[in-house]
Amino acid sequence: MRILIGNHIDPSIRERGDMRAWTQRLLWFARPGDLLIVCCEPDEAFVDYALAHTGVKREELTMLVAPPGAWGDRLLDLASLTEPAFVQQVRAALGPAGAGAVREVFALWPSAAVTKLAEALGVADRYPGAAFFGQGGGEIGNNKANFRALAAAAGVPILPGRVCRSLAEAAEATGALLKDSASGAVVVKQAHNGAGVGNQLLVLDAEMPVDHVGARHLHHLAPGPDGIAAYWAERWTWASGDGRWPVVIEEFAPSADAVHSEHYASDTGTRATETGRLLYVGRRLSHQVVPLDGINATVRAALLDGGTRLAEAYRGFGYRGHLSADALVLPDDSVVFTEVNAQVSGSLHIYQSIAHGIVDVTATPPRQVVEYHVPPTWRVPSFEAFLAALDELDLAYDAATRCGVIVSMPAIPLAPGEPVQFVFCLAFDPAEGHEGAFTRLDARFATVPAGTYDASQHIGTGAVSFSS
Repeated sequence: MRILIGNHIDPSIRERGDMRAWTQRLLWFARPGDLLIVCCEPDEAFVDYALAHTGVKREELTMLVAPPGAWGDRLLDLASLTEPAFVQQVRAALGPAGAGAVREVFALWPSAAVTKLAEALGVADRYPGAAFFGQGGGEIGNNKANFRALAAAAGVPILPGRVCRSLAEAAEATGALLKDSASGAVVVKQAHNGAGVGNQLLVLDAEMPVDHVGARHLHHLAPGPDGIAAYWAERWTWASGDGRWPVVIEEFAPSADAVHSEHYASDTGTRATETGRLLYVGRRLSHQVVPLDGINATVRAALLDGGTRLAEAYRGFGYRGHLSADALVLPDDSVVFTEVNAQVSGSLHIYQSIAHGIVDVTATPPRQVVEYHVPPTWRVPSFEAFLAALDELDLAYDAATRCGVIVSMPAIPLAPGEPVQFVFCLAFDPAEGHEGAFTRLDARFATVPAGTYDASQHIGTGAVSFSS
């Protein structure tokens, strides 16, 4: 038996909204006999759908809903994990063997609260990295400022940049980087955020192509020191999380290819697990593809070497588990690293469970898997409507051809009347590509005019943003 916990980043580090759908990707990791702890009653239609693909029977799993806390059923309240009555409920679910039945504790986010639960159950030795995470190691391993220091220490190439801890330091660093930058642009990064949501691109040239960049926010910087000072007077609070975190400022690398190298760190060493590519449209994460293709042997070796060095560095200070080293392939084929996600990233279920576990991308004929985020131009009314469209368009996953769409998480509206936001995987023949299938879905669901939403928003509703 394993205990799987569907949590997300600790709200004490970064506030999150409704994570009910995203955390239910926990189902892709479930195996017979596992105990799953979730923040809400799981979407039954999605449970049946996901388990039909993995081959796990519903009765082979035990699911416990943690007591609602500060966020109701939208997000697991970490304090709920160690409520005495809930700990007793978990103990009862372990059965007569008790702690002896537990082989592993697996959490989507490496939280100190998971360590506390594991200790209460007497299974802390089966939660890899428990001691480190119990002392707040999750924040240490996922801080982009810490990443730059660790990458420098490991000799891993990174972009020119600075870690800033005050508004004055940020203004000075911005000016210095812009002065030396060939692109005339820099990227401002929050220490804690993901998928480009916590990045703002500062550009002097309003005509610079930036559609492909992972930076949800955009600012056209007025020239000179006054423009820089005005920007930081407005945005330091946002960038630093009200002064709680350092801010990373990096030189912008135009026309770069965003890739990642996935690894696993254990007590005995690290191992590479997969590589992939991230693609952005309108500065929003649009889709990612595994396994990685279209690169030469030199680039692949540099990506794996840098990823391995980072994995070893993170293992050295106590991190255990899956991690993803993000990188850019520059136009000259050099590779620079941009961050490490020391957690169960949004890629693990794609390659481990779907690409390798279901599709078997290494079999003959070869296959690849792309996962798309539903674009802000789509209006999908429900999970059932999307599945019906897949059937009508003959795009549902076919085990015989090993091609087609597998929906990766439940489609739960974030507010009444809002279109659902979710992700879905598409297994495809590399010789044919995935664009044709996506185009057919786009023709069905793209009913929101592109000019009515803002790239900085999670959902395209047209509210005012910080773009200028």
